[in-house]
Amino acid sequence: MGAAIECRAGCGACCTAPSISSAIPGMPHGKPAGVPCIQLDDMMRCRIFGQPERPSCCSGLQPSLEMCGRDRDDALQWLARLELETSPLKHPV
Repeated sequence: MGAAIECRAGCGACCTAPSISSAIPGMPHGKPAGVPCIQLDDMMRCRIFGQPERPSCCSGLQPSLEMCGRDRDDALQWLARLELETSPLKHPV
C-alpha cells in the first residue's frame, strides 16, 4: 500500500465505500458497500474510533496516498474498485 498519511477531515470514504461483514453497534449484520456506517457522525468521523466495539477491519484500514487520492471522490472510487476486486461474488470459493 502507498505512503501513510493523516486521515482527511470531512471524508468518511472508508466508512462508506466498503462492505463490512462483522457487527457494528447499530448495524448488527454489518453494512453493504456504498452505505454510510451508522457510526459516522455529521463531521464524517467515527463515533466508536478507538473503542473495543469498533470492527477490526475498520482499524486495519489506514489512510494512504494511494487509497485517499486528492479528495473524497478519489477515495470513494478507489475503495469501490477495491470492493469489486475483492468481492466473493467475483472470486467464488
